[in-house]
Amino acid sequence: MTDKELLDSYYPLISFLSKLCGPSCEVLLNDVSRPESAVVAIAGGCHSGREIGSPMTDFARDIIKNKTYQDSDSVSNYTGAGKGKNFVSSTFFIKNEGRLIGLLCINRDMSVLTQAEAAFELIKKQYNLVLPSDEVQEVLDAPVSVILHNMVEAAINESCAFPDRLKKSEKEAIVIKLKNQGVLRMKGAVAEIARQLRISEPTVYRYINSEKS
Repeated sequence: MTDKELLDSYYPLISFLSKLCGPSCEVLLNDVSRPESAVVAIAGGCHSGREIGSPMTDFARDIIKNKTYQDSDSVSNYTGAGKGKNFVSSTFFIKNEGRLIGLLCINRDMSVLTQAEAAFELIKKQYNLVLPSDEVQEVLDAPVSVILHNMVEAAINESCAFPDRLKKSEKEAIVIKLKNQGVLRMKGAVAEIARQLRISEPTVYRYINSEKS
C-alpha cells in the first residue's frame, strides 16, 4: 500500500471520531510529507484555529525530529493552546512499514470543563471544603511500588505538561516537591522519579542537592 492510499484510508475516521468525541473536540489528519500545509482533513470545528492547509505545529515537528514515533504508537493527554483556549490533546502516529507518514490528532477544548471546575472550587471554598494542595494522601491497601508510582505521576500531572516538554526548572521543582512530601524516603524513589521524568538518576540527585546550595 502506498503512503497516499494508507492516509486516504483514515479519512472516514475523522468524521466518525469527531461525532464520537462531541462538539468540543476537533479531529485532524496531518500529512507529514508536506509540513508547510500538513492538515489535510479536519472535523468538529476549528476550535484551535487550525484548518485544512495549516502548517505542522512545533510539537509535531519535535515528534519527527526526536523520532518519538519509533518507540510508541501515540502520545496522549498533553496540553496545548490556540485561539485563546486550552486543550488536552492526543496524537496517533500513522506509519507505513515503520515510516511516519501521518498524524491523527484529537484536540479537546477544555473551556466548558474549566468553567465548571472554577464554579465547583468556589462552592467548596464557601463551605470550607478545600484541602491543602500539597497534602499527601495515604493509600493503605496498595503496595509501596504502586503508591510511589502514583505519587510521582500525580506530581507530574499537576504540571499539566508531557514530561518531554517540561523545562529543566519545572522538572527540578517537581523533584523538590516530592522531596518535601517525603517521597524520597521510599525505596526506589529516585529510580522511579528518573524514569517518569525521563532524566538520569544522577540528575535527580543534582536537583535534590541544588536546594541545599
